[in-house]
Amino acid sequence: MEINQKNMFNIFKKKTEVVPSQKTTDEKIAQYLKSGKNAWSEGYVEYKEKSIISALDNITLKTELISLKLSDNFGEGLDERIIEYPWIFANLKQLEGKEILDAGSTFNFDFILKQEILMKNKITIATYAPESPNYNHLGISYVYTDLRETPFKDMFFDTVVSHSTIEHIDMDNSIYGYDITHIEEEKKSYEYLLAIKEYLRILKSGGQLLLTFPFGKFENHGFFQQFDSEMLERIIEILNPYGEIDSTFFQYKNKGWKFTTENDCANVVSFNPHTGKGKGDDGAAHCRSVCCINFIKK
Repeated sequence: MEINQKNMFNIFKKKTEVVPSQKTTDEKIAQYLKSGKNAWSEGYVEYKEKSIISALDNITLKTELISLKLSDNFGEGLDERIIEYPWIFANLKQLEGKEILDAGSTFNFDFILKQEILMKNKITIATYAPESPNYNHLGISYVYTDLRETPFKDMFFDTVVSHSTIEHIDMDNSIYGYDITHIEEEKKSYEYLLAIKEYLRILKSGGQLLLTFPFGKFENHGFFQQFDSEMLERIIEILNPYGEIDSTFFQYKNKGWKFTTENDCANVVSFNPHTGKGKGDDGAAHCRSVCCINFIKK
């Protein structure tokens, strides 16, 4: 069994490596803004990274996320990373010297790994195959494994973060260069539940699991599936006997990310930037709604 945990940053990196641009980061961002913020055009990734860094440094935003309020037009034109990263760091327990697992390698960026809370702890990144760059010089440990069956000991981690990863399990991730076994039909795959059980097994008593994934109307986009309420309920059925679950939902609408409810997401569809499926005139860059779960194990 294999999985892939690449993310949209990596997708864009792959494209730009083919035709390197001679423009500076500021020039790319300026071009992106001048062109009307066309998602995934030149300068989008640089603008998104700059926006995420700004969001992570924004103390007011952290307070807003905890108090379930967001400013108008937050994250306009940006994909779900702009809300997921701040939500994760606003909810991470303030630990020091503890074991944190990034299950899916979405922390594998310089500007993420240098966040103060991560620098205070021992970070392990679990991903399917070696990635470039790596940050061994920051003390980061890398383990190449399948998240459905990891080599970690029972109750080893104080925190497990699985950020937009489980929706890729058992899906066709050949766009990342992997020739791996995956579901062939356009139907639901429940292999992600094996990863949920693994997270539960390797999490200490009192430990925290932060889990995010695209949520709304069920869709199979080939390299990822969007979860619906039935698929979410299966996650809750696994976690519920072992701790407390707090679910938060965000939706992209009216030119920004906003708090919403599970019911309001029921018919929301994603935009697949690779196929064009689901593209609208609302400026959404990728998924239009996400579920974020904060689970504390008894």
